[in-house]
Amino acid sequence: MRKTIDHVNQSGIGGSDDVLETIHAVMHAARARQHQALREGAQDITPLEARVLGFFARQPGATLVDLARHSGRDKGQLARLISGLKDRGLLAAEPDADDRRVTRLQLTPLAQAQHQAVQGLRQGLAQLAVHGLSAAEQQQLQHLLRRVHDNLGAAG
Repeated sequence: MRKTIDHVNQSGIGGSDDVLETIHAVMHAARARQHQALREGAQDITPLEARVLGFFARQPGATLVDLARHSGRDKGQLARLISGLKDRGLLAAEPDADDRRVTRLQLTPLAQAQHQAVQGLRQGLAQLAVHGLSAAEQQQLQHLLRRVHDNLGAAG
């Protein structure tokens, strides 16, 4: 398979003092690596599908509304995505015991295996991302990123 490179969002991080540009560049590099690993692997799922499966792995029995609230994404887009995952045998749906209008979703055994493989890819990518950083530097990075996140959450 021919390797594709996305140069549109690659402005680099050298010399910029804009923290949001730096965060964007880091996340773009991480996502590009994740896309590449998923394309080359046997998972046959997109990064968004992997995130949705991850949500239902952590929250079995959650609903589409729960996912939309958690992700901030459009409910219609997520409904189409979930429908496709159900059609491919990756999500199982059953009506809520108390309210038959509500559908509860959970991973199928096939999706659980794919989720485990994706988690392995993520762990490898996380290790690559912090390669050469000491344990103290990694803790400091985590702490600072949480503060940035909290600052942005508090501003809204």
